[in-house]
Amino acid sequence: MNKHVTRIHVRAISACSHRGLVMAGNLRLPCALGRSGVKARKREGDGATPRGAWRLLQGYWRPDRLCRPQTALPFRPLSPHYGWCDDPNDRNYNRPVALPYPASHERLWRCDRLYDLVIALAHNARPRRRFGGSAVFLHLERPDGGPTAGCIALNLADLRKLLAVCGPRSHLVVH
Repeated sequence: MNKHVTRIHVRAISACSHRGLVMAGNLRLPCALGRSGVKARKREGDGATPRGAWRLLQGYWRPDRLCRPQTALPFRPLSPHYGWCDDPNDRNYNRPVALPYPASHERLWRCDRLYDLVIALAHNARPRRRFGGSAVFLHLERPDGGPTAGCIALNLADLRKLLAVCGPRSHLVVH
């Protein structure tokens, strides 16, 4: 019997709120959302969490800070040369890249611990649309619980609980 959830629901607490709730099976976990709330038409740099259903693609963890999470999702250890291209005019837009990289990108190896545990979502993956939004992740939230740049963020204990019930067929459904 499969113990993994296939649908993980994410709802904003109010229409313009950057706080939300992640629901998976019997789990109810508070989360941070984008500073612009949830939007159906995500654009690069708009600060919105995109509405829709997104497969959990690939997870990464910082092996110098954490042990591998217990999950059936594919995970690999981060290293300092991991990045994610956020330049809509680059051929690798919204894809992982090796650093140093000449186009605009996010570093996945961060000092602030937000990406110590990070999962890439399939938002704007296939097909990729220029300016359709990049680097939409499930990751760790800021210590103050503040908004993200468009991702979904949970505290470490809650993200570990969520990952424990996720499998390769799990989708994050943002309402």
